[in-house]
Formats: sequence, C-alpha cells, structure tokens
Amino acid sequence: MMQLGIPLEEISKFADPTYWLYYFPQLCEKDVTSFGGRVDWRRSMITTDVNPYYDAFVRWQMNRMKELGMIKFGERYTIYSVKDGQPCMDHDRQSGEAVLPQEYTAIKIEVVEFAPSAKEFFNENKFDTAGKKLYLVAATLRPETMLGQTCCFVSPNIDYGIFDAGNNEYYICTERAFKNMSYQKLTPKRGYFKSVIDINGKTLIGSKIHAPLAVHKELRILPMETVLASKGTGVVTCVPSDSPDDFITQKELFHKPEYYGIEKEWAAPELVPIIKTEKYGEKCAEFLVNELKIQSPKDSIQLAKAKELAYKEGFYNGIMIAGKYKNEKVEVAKPKVKQDLIDSKLAFVYNEPESLVISRSGDECIVSLEDQWYTDYGEPNWKQRSLECLHQMNCYTPEVTHAFENVFDWLKSWALSRTYGLGSKIPWDPKYLVESLSDSTVYHAFYTINHLLHTDYYGKVIGPLGITSDQMTDEVFDYIFCRREDIKSDIPIEKLNILRREFEYFYPLDISISAKDLIPNHLTFFIYCHTALFQKKFYPKAIRSNGHLLLNNAKMSKSTGNFMTLEQIVEKFGADASRIALADAGDSIEDANFDESNANAAILRLTTLKDWSEQIVANIGDLRTGEFNYFDIAFENEMNQLIEETYKQYSLTNYKSALKHGLFDYQVSRDYYREAVIVEGMHKDLALRYIETQSLMLQPIAPHFAEYIYREVLGNKEKSAQFVAFPKSSKPVSKSIADSLEYVRSLSRSIRETEGAILKKKKGSKTAEVDSKSPVKLTILISSTFPDWQDQYIELVRESFENHTLNDNSQLKQKINGKDMKRAMPFISLLKQRLTTEPAEVVFNRKLSFDEIETVKKVLAILKRSTSIFNCQEIQAISFASGETVGTDIITGEKVEIVASPKVIEAAIPGQPGVVITN
Repeated sequence: MMQLGIPLEEISKFADPTYWLYYFPQLCEKDVTSFGGRVDWRRSMITTDVNPYYDAFVRWQMNRMKELGMIKFGERYTIYSVKDGQPCMDHDRQSGEAVLPQEYTAIKIEVVEFAPSAKEFFNENKFDTAGKKLYLVAATLRPETMLGQTCCFVSPNIDYGIFDAGNNEYYICTERAFKNMSYQKLTPKRGYFKSVIDINGKTLIGSKIHAPLAVHKELRILPMETVLASKGTGVVTCVPSDSPDDFITQKELFHKPEYYGIEKEWAAPELVPIIKTEKYGEKCAEFLVNELKIQSPKDSIQLAKAKELAYKEGFYNGIMIAGKYKNEKVEVAKPKVKQDLIDSKLAFVYNEPESLVISRSGDECIVSLEDQWYTDYGEPNWKQRSLECLHQMNCYTPEVTHAFENVFDWLKSWALSRTYGLGSKIPWDPKYLVESLSDSTVYHAFYTINHLLHTDYYGKVIGPLGITSDQMTDEVFDYIFCRREDIKSDIPIEKLNILRREFEYFYPLDISISAKDLIPNHLTFFIYCHTALFQKKFYPKAIRSNGHLLLNNAKMSKSTGNFMTLEQIVEKFGADASRIALADAGDSIEDANFDESNANAAILRLTTLKDWSEQIVANIGDLRTGEFNYFDIAFENEMNQLIEETYKQYSLTNYKSALKHGLFDYQVSRDYYREAVIVEGMHKDLALRYIETQSLMLQPIAPHFAEYIYREVLGNKEKSAQFVAFPKSSKPVSKSIADSLEYVRSLSRSIRETEGAILKKKKGSKTAEVDSKSPVKLTILISSTFPDWQDQYIELVRESFENHTLNDNSQLKQKINGKDMKRAMPFISLLKQRLTTEPAEVVFNRKLSFDEIETVKKVLAILKRSTSIFNCQEIQAISFASGETVGTDIITGEKVEIVASPKVIEAAIPGQPGVVITN
C-alpha cells in the first residue's frame, strides 16, 4: 500500500473494511480525470449497503429472481475456505479463478492382508488392525472400468494418513483428501481430519487387496512414482486395459521388479478387456502406448495425450464388453455402474477443486457440501433465453463468443451467499450477504437513474427528484424498469415517469466492456440476469472483452517492481502520451503491452506535430493556392480514405488500428506529400485541413493535444474540439486515385532497389556496369500488355477455381507446357494465395483502375528525384507491348529501341514497370 503512495499512518485504518469505501473513490476520480477520462461522475455509486439506494436496487434484484425460481436453497458442493469460514468465490481468490468442484467416484479398496513391513510398522506404533475394516480410497473419473483392476498404486514418496471414517471403517488416503471429505458429510465430524496414524506409501507396498467389481479377486498394492499428493486421494486404481498410465507403469514394474522391490508376479495379472472401440480395439491403452511410442512412465507429455485420446474415444464411442451392462454404450453404462457401487457402499461421491485455489486470506481452499442460497444458472429454459441473447450480441471476436458458449456448457448453480464482507444482505435471510459477483450483474440499469436519486457516492445526499431511499421499493423498481404498469407509491407518477424515461433512453445497453477473466462469471451472469429481469427489447447489444495489461512485455507485479499506477504513468509521460501508448498496446482478447518506449516516442511525435502545425499556421501566407496538381488530388483522396478507415476502427473499438490509420499512416501520407511537392510547396487548403482533421481524429485518444491544436493553433477560440463532430470525407474516396498513388510509391521503391542492386553487383565485379561518378539516365519501361503465357495460365486458374479443382496440383501440372513450368507454377501459386484473401473478380481482373502512362507523365519529376545514390540527369519513359524490343517515348511520341536486358523487359507488365539505370 505504501508503494501506492498511501501514508504509513493511514494503513492501519484499512483493518475496517468500510474505510476502503471512503478512501479510494475520490482518488479514483482524481486519477481518471487527470488521465483525461470523460466520465459522468454524477452516476457514481458505492455498491454496498453503505449506499441505501443501491442496496434497495440489489434487494429488488434478489427478490425478483427468487420469485422467478432462479434463486434456490439447498445442499451443493462449493469451493470453500476453512480459514474464512465461507464459500470462496472468484473475486475472493488470490489464485484459481474459475476453478470449480471436480466430482469423483471414491472407490473403497479393502486391504485384506497387510505386507510384513506394514504389520511391523503397526506393531511398533501400537496400532491394532484387528476387527477394523481398512480401505484404500481411490478417486476415479472412470467407475465403469473397475472390472479391469489389476492392482492399486500408491506413491513411495507420500505419507498417507489412516483416518477414522466411522462405523469401524478406516480410510487410507492423503490428509488433503480426507479434509475435503470431512466437509462433505463423509466423516463422523465436520472439519475434523486428524489421522489415527500416518504411514509411508512404501510401507504399504505388497499388501493384498480386494478391489470392488474387479475380475481378479486377489490383487496387490504396487508403487507408482508419478502419483501426486495434490490431486485426488493419493491412491490410484490400476486399469491397464484402458489407462495408458496404468499400462506403461505395470509393464515397467513387471520388467524391473528388483528395482522397485516387488515380486514379479504381483505385476503379472492379465489385462481384462472391458470396453471396445472401433478405433482402438479392446485394449485401448496398449494400442495408444504403441502408437505414440511411449517407452516409460516418465513420458509425461505423450502419456497426457494418450490419456485424453483414450478417455474421449472410450466415453463417446465405446461399447461395454464385460460386466452387468455388457453391449451398452459407455456413456449410458457409466452412471449406472457408479450408482451400483454407491448403492452397495463400495464407493461414494467425492469432490475436490479442479486445481489449486488460494483465497485472498492465503488459505488453500477445499470443496464443502454447504446448505446455501444459490443462483440456478443451469436451468434449461433460462439458459436457452440467455444463449439466444448471446447469439444476437456483438462480441467483436469469435474467440469471445466461443468462450461464452463454453461457460454456458458447464455453468450450473452458483453460490449466492457468504457470511461476511462488503455488500448487501440477502433480503429474506439477512444473516447472509450477497456474494460480490452476484450483486453487480445489472448495475448498468441503475446507472441510468442514480444521478436523479442521489448526488454523492454514498447515497447520503438526496438527488434532484427529492426521492428518499426508503421510497425505492421493489414495486417502484418494477415500474421504472417496465415490469409493471400499475403501482401504489408515495412518489408522484410524474417523477416515476422521469426515471422510466431515463432507463428507456439508455437501454438496451450498447456495450459492456470488461476483462476476459470475467467471462466465466461476471459477464455470463450479466447476460443471464438481464434475460431474467428485463424484457427482450432491453437485452444488451454487445460485450467487448479485453486481455490483461503487461508492462514492458512482462506481467505487472509489485514484488518485482514492474508496476505502474494510472497516477504514475500520467506523472511520468503526461496524459496524452500515456493514452497513445495504451491505445497502441493492443485491442484483442490477448494481453496488451504498455511499452514505455512507445510512450516516450509519443511525446516526441506529438511535440514534433505541434511545432510543425504552429509553423505552418504562422507562415500560412507562404503556402501555395490555386488549382490542385496530381499530388494535391492524391493527398486529399488519401486523407479521405484514412478518415473513413479511422472512423470505422473507432466504431469497432479497435483503438490500436484507429491510432495506426488516424495518426501513424496519416502522418506518413503527409510526409510523402510534403516530399513530393517540395519544389512547389504544399497547398494551403490541404495543409490546414490536415492539421484540423488530425487533431479531431486524435481527440478520442489524445484530447488535451487535440484541444490545443484546435483552439490555440487553428484559432477556434470559441469552440472546444470536444464538441466538434468527427471529420468526414470531403468527397467520395476514389480507388483509381488511390491505386495510382500506390503505383507511384511502388515505382519509387523499385528505382531505389535498382540502385541498390547495381551497387551490390558492383562490389562483386571488376568492371562496373554503371559509373557512379558520372551522370546517369533513368529509363522506365511501361508494358501495355501482359505476356501471352500469363494470359494463358490465368485462364487456367480461373477455370480450375470455378470447377473447384484449384488445389489439385497434379491436374494443373498436366495442363502446363513443360518449358513454362518454372515460371508458370510460381505465378499460379501467387494467384492461389491472392484468392484466399481477395475476391475472385479482383484477382482475375487484369485491367488497371488508372491510366498508367498519364500517371507517369505527371510524376516524372519526383521519379527522377527517387534516384538518391546516382546523379540522374535524364529520365525517359517508354511504352511498349509485351515481347517487343521497340517502344514509344511517352513524352515525345518517338519510336525508340529498348536498351535493357531481356529479363528486365520480360518482367515488366501493366502496373509493374521495369527500371533501367545507365550512363
């Protein structure tokens, strides 16, 4: 907290949870304002019962959802913090967000005779096993395979506890597992998980066991070094017919019994085929181990892949070939086998977290069976309505939509209640609070009206309508949010109608923007609760989900020092440079990266732009006026094109792309124009338009800079840039002009590349083709036609494309003349590549959108200046037909012989001229 600038003497006050509510809001407002955030702070509120208006809103939401049958009460498994004494939901977790309870079938494997080492251990520690039933408890996800057990695995590296499970039964498992059991009504006393005695797994090896349903009646406990104490119970059933891990481990034990200190016959039981699949046969595990060339239990990556393949194929496509449910599909038989085991008291349902969950208090969480209020998100009708809402929403990327669909697949009940913290009390059961993700699912609706209800964060200062918090009954909220028409309230109907009009003006909600880690909870609840509480016409329109923010390509962390607050980046770089760097950080669902070098570069870029703009305006009388030349027309067209693209990207909330088109590309366009007209100078109208449109396009990202340019530099003293509409195209964008400008740029690059190639070749040859000390002549070769062979093969591609045979290279090669193969195949490959990204009519259209010869005539001067290495004294452009060596000078109209290598002449095609430099 001191790193955040909080004085030491203040820190102790945060022991009172409510102090947080009074300390940070004003700091948040200050920092966001200094950052240039345009926020309607009238709509701010504290979302706990400290604010009686918001508290009334939450109570309305809870009451209505309970009446609709969407909030229920009962026993359910939930992630739980023993230290906190309450369910640990996503926002209460330090790590493990979105982790859910994982249900296993816990198999009770009876130890019928302990190994000599175990007997000796028990004697030494005075633990009498006589008259006691001792069970190894193995957690499995595949109860249907229990017929095929050939042993039971424990780890020689784990200390197991022997726990009193009641009724003279004792469970052998890890303490972590029994702790979970003790909170799931599976043990004599809730929360008591002290073992009677602890024993190392190595001591148990060789003990005889009886495994439920197993075909082999007498089996042994064997070692498995890959067993984890942090997953399951630390005890693993061995089914080598269907588990690749079990198969390779048993094989290893059989071939190396001395190494593991066991008898060879203990690992000798034959595989028992249980499930048959068309893909892997009756011994799925053996097939996959051989297929993936798995050699050892240490081949963890390949084993993980094999395990996934085995489970999916077995469950979805497997048929039982043994046991009570022979000939039934596995997915049908599995729950039946599970229930049979439970009914015969040979197994029980056991839950634990899918992976590690640590609460904010530092407690490793468990799964507890709790009596609690929960939201029934899995209810079929409600789920269907919510899915329909999702699919009519704009989620901006398919990844986000798919992420939501995945959540809808698994999300069922969600714990609603907690025993302490900040929030609102459950109206009908006030000893509980509404958990933090469930009281903020439709707060967007409250935004629409709260500025009329109160004027401070805390709801202490009554708003302009003079309505008190106790007047905000459930019926009043029903009326405001269009759930009812008849109402009895002491609030005048005129005021209620004002509140309703505010809600109807802003709803349906245009967009909700939040981080991707809230998709599995808050944002999915947002969809569900809107479909529960509001009419279909008020369903939200869009969700924009973003990744986390990295700093200098590394995760932000106070412990490493790689951390900056909003206040700190504004102090270091200024608001606008910080905003540019943040906009440039990225827009996708992937993590964005705030790069300090980009912020520093933004400072320089804005400063340079400011100085240039001031200089232009100060010397405006020196700029050219009158008719537009070619580059004036092209620059205006490109400005219009970039304005439209920038507007489009802003509309899509793609700020990185908007910045690219509206700042970086816009400046590149200006710089090229400025260089192109360096002799005659920029046109006054275009220079001023550029400055104005640049400031307005930057306004959403760099508002302070835009305001300065618009008001101070351009002299619009009476009007703020904040209230000026986004610029529009001065005329329709011309593709012909855009293509011709790109042609000129490409030709300039070709000239520079030709110069470079000459210099490179000169270094490797004794005789230079071009004397760099003498003046040179630049010749541009403009072909009016395509080579015959290209026309021939573009028709071949068109025909293959229309017949859907374009990917059949063997068929294409049969139609290509042998001598053309070397040039035809690369040409065809290029066309095929273009067809994946461009419309077919564009790819097959061989006509230019502009007049190539007229364009070259207009820009000969700048093309001459493109030779930056050699001293170009003469430039000539020759038009010719493909395959000919004589052409026409486009300026004089005279016939001239083309002096160039055949390779250069042949490479010239319409839109791609050849370049020759000679002395």
